[in-house]
This record gives sequence, C-alpha cells and structure tokens, in this order.
Amino acid sequence: MKLNHTVTGPDGALPILLVHGLYGQGRNLGAQARRLAQTRRVVTVDLRNHGDSPQDDRADYPALADDLADLIGDLGGRVDLVGHSMGGKAAMVLALTRPDLVRRLVVMDIAPLAYAHDQTRYIDAMEALDLSLVTRRSQADTALSAQVGDAGIRAFLLQNLDLKASPPAWKLNLSALRAAMPQIVGWPDDMPAGRFAGKVMALRGARSDYVDEAGEAALRAHFPQVRIVTLKDAGHWLHADAPEAVAETLAAFLGDGQGD
Repeated sequence: MKLNHTVTGPDGALPILLVHGLYGQGRNLGAQARRLAQTRRVVTVDLRNHGDSPQDDRADYPALADDLADLIGDLGGRVDLVGHSMGGKAAMVLALTRPDLVRRLVVMDIAPLAYAHDQTRYIDAMEALDLSLVTRRSQADTALSAQVGDAGIRAFLLQNLDLKASPPAWKLNLSALRAAMPQIVGWPDDMPAGRFAGKVMALRGARSDYVDEAGEAALRAHFPQVRIVTLKDAGHWLHADAPEAVAETLAAFLGDGQGD
C-alpha cells in the first residue's frame, strides 16, 4: 500500500521517518518534523486507515509494518524510525522483522505488550455524530462533548473531520479500526525478541502510565540495548505536551544520520 507522506529538509543524510499513533495523522508530529528538518531529511506519514492514506480492512501491526517497509524502500532503503503509541508498535514490529531497514529506533510512550484498555469509546463517539447536520468544526465539538469530555482529545479527534466533503466525513476508517482494536491494543504473539542491534530510545511521559514496570521489562526483553528517557512535564501525547523537549531529545539521539 502506498502511504500518503510529506518530505521536508535537505537531501543527503539518512531520512527520519515519523509515525503517528491511533486516530492521528502525520501532521501531528509537525513540531518535531520542523526541528529535525533543519539538518535532516524528514518524512511524516499517514498510516493506512488514517489521514489521506488508502483504507483497507486490515489494520494489524504486520500490515502496518509492511506498509512502512514499502515506503522505506521508496525512500532509499534505510531510515531512522520514530513512532508514537500505535505507530511505535508498528515501528517495533518493523525493526524486529526487518532490522536492515532501520538504523536507530525511537519508541514514544508505548511498550511491546498487550494493554487492558480499549479505545473503541472514541469510535462510538465519532460514529454517533450526525455529520449531515455539521457545517462547522465548533458544531461537531459541541456534539462530541457529550461523550468526550476532554477538550484536548476532542480537538485531536476532530482533526480527522473532513468538512470539505459533502456531507462531512471522517478520514478514519472507523469500522476497520473497531474490528482490529484487539490487535491494536495487543501485541503479536509470534514477534521475535532481540533481533534489532541498532540503538534504541524509549521516550515516555512522566504523567502517562503506558510504560510502567511491566512496560520497561517488555522493552528490555525485546530491545536489550534500549535507553529509557522520561519527560517530566508530559503525558501520553508527549509530542503535544512538550513539543520542544521531544524535538530536542530526538535531534540529540538521532544525530546526523551517520554511523550506527
């Protein structure tokens, strides 16, 4: 599958590929892309069933990783890979199954394990909106507030509302994401561990519980060389809570793209 993506920054050095999380799109990592593009070629991507990329019934991690592998092939065959949440799991699957495609790996606020939480409540909320009555984003926000109390999460979800469509429509493939939710919050049982020899950083928010002791143990089991870094003023959406700190941490870890 050919994924929608945007390329910025100078040619020459190894590209950095930034991968968003569930219900997101490439532009969510815009602050980090702008900082990294000062010295590196940066690619932001919309995963399948998100943004302007194609839609498909499959939304499991092997499928997402295959899509990323195809994109990396088009970009020259190797990248520094950064993934948040669902995008972080897809990035880990790719690094473990196709380690030749990745020089350095950054996983943001996620671990290679199954989580007990379920994200279908947001699909319920989006599907409950009568979009035929919506002409402005503020109307959708008011309607969505009945089921999603957090204004920040509503704003995040509403980035996926295409008001130019007639009638307005969600860019997300909600039915496919609902069907795949057990796989999205889970982790593939047959995934190998310890196959990626490159440098790995796990970046987590201090106000998030996604990478707890069990998450740390899972990260170290799959990536024994992992360096775990905690940002004190950030939650799960750390790239939005602390955009400058995340960008500078990424820039320092990824460097100029040379060597290992």
